[in-house]
Amino acid sequence: MTEPTDQADAGDRHRTGPTGSAGSAAARDAIHKIVVPTEVAMVSLLGARDEVLRAVERSFPSADVHVRGNEITVSGPHGEVSLVERLVDELVTVVGAGQSLSADAVERSVGMLRQQTTERPADVLTLNILSTRGRTIRPKTLNQKRYVDAIDEHTVVFGIGPAGTGKTYLAMAKAVQALQSKRANRIILTRPAVEAGERLGFLPGTLTEKIDPYLRPLYDALHDMIDPESIPRLMAAGTIEVAPLAYMRGRTLNDAFIILDEAQNTSAEQMKMFLTRLGFNSTMVVTGDVTQVDLPSGTQSGLRVVRDILDGVEDIHFSILTSGDVVRHRLVSDIVDAYARWDAVQAAGGSGAVPSAGRRSPETSRSRRGRR
Repeated sequence: MTEPTDQADAGDRHRTGPTGSAGSAAARDAIHKIVVPTEVAMVSLLGARDEVLRAVERSFPSADVHVRGNEITVSGPHGEVSLVERLVDELVTVVGAGQSLSADAVERSVGMLRQQTTERPADVLTLNILSTRGRTIRPKTLNQKRYVDAIDEHTVVFGIGPAGTGKTYLAMAKAVQALQSKRANRIILTRPAVEAGERLGFLPGTLTEKIDPYLRPLYDALHDMIDPESIPRLMAAGTIEVAPLAYMRGRTLNDAFIILDEAQNTSAEQMKMFLTRLGFNSTMVVTGDVTQVDLPSGTQSGLRVVRDILDGVEDIHFSILTSGDVVRHRLVSDIVDAYARWDAVQAAGGSGAVPSAGRRSPETSRSRRGRR
């Protein structure tokens, strides 16, 4: 698919490297031509208004990229040129699988290639978990794929990471997939209602109405994956159950896909109670963020200690997601990192300024706002 070649013609779509001169390509280390298979539409590969191409250029600032027809010529340092070639191979595979590309997909693919992981970016981006209501749910990062694979391979999986990393959403998609493929007869979704004590008692309404706000995120995810009109019927039949954690006590859950969400708000005793509900032919997924514990002061989070307790137990897996796996707005990842730096300073007993990795100047912030 790739071969050395001379500089592309002057009429090509072209981006110059750091020197700002196309003529400097002769002095570069390597010039390679990538021939894209004719069955792959270049408009799909390059993106609307060359969005994907521009993302490739931003990811490889030391390389020159030229496009003419179905040929892409790359010049620059050997290592960067080789990475661009591998990236194009991955993107061609994704497009060939009938999936669309985005700048975000390019950036995540480049990150995986630079990490030299054994998994291919295309394997991550083409792993479809669930197709429903005109959309497909799939992992977007390598850690998310490993998390999804772990759910297939283990009976109990812990998904631990910050907000926006897809812990609950992907677990929910796997639960619906298991139900549809008849690998599970029912889905049980539960969360701790951390206010289920005296403050909850003062709220108006029945117990169901009182706990509904705590379970609402689970309902929202269900509505994304299952026809909303069928959800009441499935819940009435017991095929789907959404309940607070306290309702799990004394039960044995067989032939079920069970998800405990917001597990950082369980006590150590509650975590033990939940895990021992596991029955035959069931899968259990526990998700949470150990940096967002809402328990009363002095109460130890069950999620914070469970890894030490269960370390080495067969068929239990811990998947750790990071800010790099956040798939919400780009700022969410920056916010997570900023809080992590602040926590590190506080833990060290410091009171100085938080390290400002990537912090923008006021002038830069104003200019960004002005362009919206």
